[in-house]
Amino acid sequence: MYAGLEALKITDHVYWVGAIDWELRDFHGYATGRGSTYNAFLVCGERIALIDTVKKPFKGEMLARIRSVIDPGEIDYIVVNHAEMDHTGSLPEVIAEVAPEKVLASSPCVKALQDHFHLTGGVQAVKDGERLSLGNLTLTFLETRMLHWPDSMFTYCEDEKVLFSQDAFGSHLATSRRYADEIDPDVVKFESAKYYANILLPYSGLVEKLLARVAALGLRPAFVLPDHGPFWRRDIDTLLGWYAAWAEQRPERRAIVVYDTMWGSTAAMAKVIGEGLARTGVETTVMPLHGSHRSDVATALLGAGALLVGSPTINNGMFPTVADLLTYLKGLKPRNLAGAAFGSYGWSGEAVGEINEYLAGMKVERAGEGLKVKYVPRPEALGECVALGELVGRTLNERCGA
Repeated sequence: MYAGLEALKITDHVYWVGAIDWELRDFHGYATGRGSTYNAFLVCGERIALIDTVKKPFKGEMLARIRSVIDPGEIDYIVVNHAEMDHTGSLPEVIAEVAPEKVLASSPCVKALQDHFHLTGGVQAVKDGERLSLGNLTLTFLETRMLHWPDSMFTYCEDEKVLFSQDAFGSHLATSRRYADEIDPDVVKFESAKYYANILLPYSGLVEKLLARVAALGLRPAFVLPDHGPFWRRDIDTLLGWYAAWAEQRPERRAIVVYDTMWGSTAAMAKVIGEGLARTGVETTVMPLHGSHRSDVATALLGAGALLVGSPTINNGMFPTVADLLTYLKGLKPRNLAGAAFGSYGWSGEAVGEINEYLAGMKVERAGEGLKVKYVPRPEALGECVALGELVGRTLNERCGA
């Protein structure tokens, strides 16, 4: 079944032995239209380490790639950088088959593996900065807690200048080409941004500290090998620059107007609000939720300076798709936004108030208490929509120093 699958040699001593998931279209609520990869790596020194494993259904693919280099029984150590099941689902079976001398992980990861798989022993905790000798090579472990789980860890091989960065610097992108510089750069940046916006955004403060620590340690990796997506061997400073900018969340003169509608009234408001924003020189994207996935809205919002949310009132509350989006965005903790709520209603009109509660919880600088229009907006109501867009646009321009 797995005949013909081979490892990819990255350096003299490092091989990719992961798996490609061409079919993945949803990653816990994040739309993955281009699939993904589960990257695992062999470090073949005088002793051999396997860095991470793969999602359970892909165990056979990983083992086949390992066998193209060595017998899996030759593996001395398994290093677990992150306990999430897309990287450890196959771990118990791999441990049983390989019988490594040690399985190494951070202290929180040891606990997580026990909770996940009820492992009774055999996983050894390593400390931040601890080293593992492979004879002619050395691995150094760097804790990166909450990037993006409490157990997260990097592994660095100074001898090969390879950084195994687990979920940091990754992307959900299935491709036959393993290196970022071999792929359309617009696709690489979009998928990297989407990954950051939907996975790492809540931890932006920690990302800034991590980048500072990497600089302070003087780490200059020649290869950055994440657990998802393509690898980096060129333009690594560009990648680090993206992360620095995304983590800072400095507002740009861009606004996202997102809404859903029942009979077209809220849609009409959204379009005219977008017109008002554009009149102030703000780049504006209007995103109807019946055609925009929550994770694409989160991606569009990365670096934007304003969020305006519209909903009709149904059953005395927000439209379900709007509630879904706001619950998702609130968890991602975007910062430095201006914005407003708007919507149409028939007789009660609670949706705008509910949206305001979410925007307040996200610390959005709101333009008043929002705009409500009864039934179909008349010309004077549409004029108020233009004015709301202009107000938010001026606020954003002031914040951006324009």
